[in-house]
Amino acid sequence: MENIKKRRFGIIASIVLVLVMVLTGIWMHFAIQNNTGHKDTLSRVEKKKQITWGVKADTKLFGLMNTKKAQPAGFEIDLAKAMTAQISKQTGTKLSASFVPVSAASRIQLLKNTNIDGLISTMTITPERAKIVDFTDSYFNAGQSLLVKKNSGIQSIQDMNSSKYTVLVVVGTTAAQETKKYAPKAKIVALQDYASAMQALKAGQGQALSTDNAILYGLATENPDYHLVGGVFTKAPYGMAFDHNQKPMTREANQALATLKANGTYNRLIEKWFKSVPGLNWHELEV
Repeated sequence: MENIKKRRFGIIASIVLVLVMVLTGIWMHFAIQNNTGHKDTLSRVEKKKQITWGVKADTKLFGLMNTKKAQPAGFEIDLAKAMTAQISKQTGTKLSASFVPVSAASRIQLLKNTNIDGLISTMTITPERAKIVDFTDSYFNAGQSLLVKKNSGIQSIQDMNSSKYTVLVVVGTTAAQETKKYAPKAKIVALQDYASAMQALKAGQGQALSTDNAILYGLATENPDYHLVGGVFTKAPYGMAFDHNQKPMTREANQALATLKANGTYNRLIEKWFKSVPGLNWHELEV
C-alpha cells in the first residue's frame, strides 16, 4: 500500500512539474511578444524625465528600507542614482531617479507591465532570464553560499546532501536549482522573501539559508549567531535589466556603468557599503 501511495505521489508530482514547465513556456512566449508593443524605454524615460528603478527593500547592504526616510538605502540604490546622473549627461536630458520596491518573484512582471523602467535588484544574469529581459554588463560578481547557525557543524554545501537537511531559499531566485545540483538529496523550502527565510531559519524550519554570499553577508551582520560557511559554490554575476529588445536603453546603461567604473565612483560606493562587513575583504570587490 505504501509503495502504491508513493507511485501515485510520483505520478502526480510529475504531472504538476510538466504543467508548470508548459505554463512557464507559455508565459515566456507571450512576455516576449508583448515586449514588441512596448514603447522604447529610453524614449519613455526621456519624455517623463525620470528613470523608475525596481530595487530591493529587504536586502541589507544592497537595498533596505530606511523607515525614517521611507526610502530604500544601499549599494544598489546609490549605484542607480549615479547611473541616472550619468545617463543624464550622456543623453543631454536631465533625469531624476525614483524607486519601487520589488521582490525576486515580482520584479520581472513589474518590468513587463512598465510599472518600472529598469531593475537593479541583486538579479543574477542567466541564459533563461536573458530570453525575456535585456541585461547590462555585470555590476557585481556574487556567488551562492550558505548561512547557518554557528556551531551547527555544517561546513559546506556537500554537508547538506542528505534528506535529513532542509535548505531555505527565496522564491524567484536561482538558489533552489543551484542547491539541487550540489545537494540533490536535501529538501528545499522556498519562502517569499529574505525576512521570512531568516525567520524560518531561526525557527529551525531549515538548517541553512542559501542565496548569494553578498546578500547573506547583510543578513549575518544583523544576526551575529549565524555565519557563512563553505565559500561560494556558484558564480552569480548581477546585471541591471530592462525590457526585452530595448537596445538603446541597455547601450546607454552599459556606457554609464563603464564610466562609473573608470572614474572611481563605483569603487567609492563599494567602500562605503562593504568596508565594515565582518569577514569580507571588500578590496576584492573593487574594479
